[in-house]
Amino acid sequence: MRRHARGDEDRDSPPSAALDALKKGIARWAKNEGPNPTAIPGLTAVRYDAPTKPRQAMYEPCVCVSAQGAKRVLLGGESFTYAPGNFLISSVHLPTIVQIARASREKPFLGCVLRLDPREISQLMVDGSLPPPRAQRADRGMACGTLTPPLLSALQRLIDLLAEPKDLPILAPVLRREITYRLLVGDQGARLRQVALAGSRGHQISQAIEWLNAQYVQPLRVEDLAERVHMSPSAFHHHFRALTAMSPLQYQKWLRLSEARRLMLAEDLNAGTAALRVGYESPSQFSREYRRQFEKPPLEDVAQLRRTAEAV
Repeated sequence: MRRHARGDEDRDSPPSAALDALKKGIARWAKNEGPNPTAIPGLTAVRYDAPTKPRQAMYEPCVCVSAQGAKRVLLGGESFTYAPGNFLISSVHLPTIVQIARASREKPFLGCVLRLDPREISQLMVDGSLPPPRAQRADRGMACGTLTPPLLSALQRLIDLLAEPKDLPILAPVLRREITYRLLVGDQGARLRQVALAGSRGHQISQAIEWLNAQYVQPLRVEDLAERVHMSPSAFHHHFRALTAMSPLQYQKWLRLSEARRLMLAEDLNAGTAALRVGYESPSQFSREYRRQFEKPPLEDVAQLRRTAEAV
């Protein structure tokens, strides 16, 4: 497994006073354990009082920052760990396995997640005289980057703005735009540019990912999806795997099984009905693939999830 860990909080870290200010701001709005949505659309304050077991999660285009503690994200065979001093960025929707790696009641994990708007990224690339991106390999749609003082300052001001509700409509979009700009000109900016630049391979793959997320129930022929985004099947398969660490069929399977799990848990559907709802024609195939992904048969897995939820 390749690792992209940056657990050393002293290396390339911004001033500790600035991180302390961000930590206090996040703590103010992260009252409950887990994600805490805020009054700013797309901004979430996160708190965990203990390390967690690995769980599956879909990352959308976003930037994630930890002000205290560390979180590990697995994408295919790669591991990304972010802690104070660095950030995690995702340029497209990516199925992952996530785990809070460092947290305690005395020093909980405190972080924030800001959803990124691909349209805003494209607009900045059109309107702004952006400097060229730093030379880097940008095949994968996820990476860790250095949390620079200007980026930290913009994030802190956005968190602090939550205390001034009357200013949110005017100033929040300005700060979001500044954060997006800081990311575009930073050490991981090429990852955002590759999916926002019309006609680029990354942009074509991001369009395919959007289609898969909206139409995962439909039968998938990779050749048809490649044609939809104007790529040859071989080039499409290569660039899709490079960006997401999985094949298009694996990606669709992840979406189907995750939605089936949600339906059984939230809507009390049985396994057969959930399987049909997400596009499976064979209940036995659904059960095999479900067990392979979640390590338990559907009924056993959902029963355990319910017990865990009731115990909280």
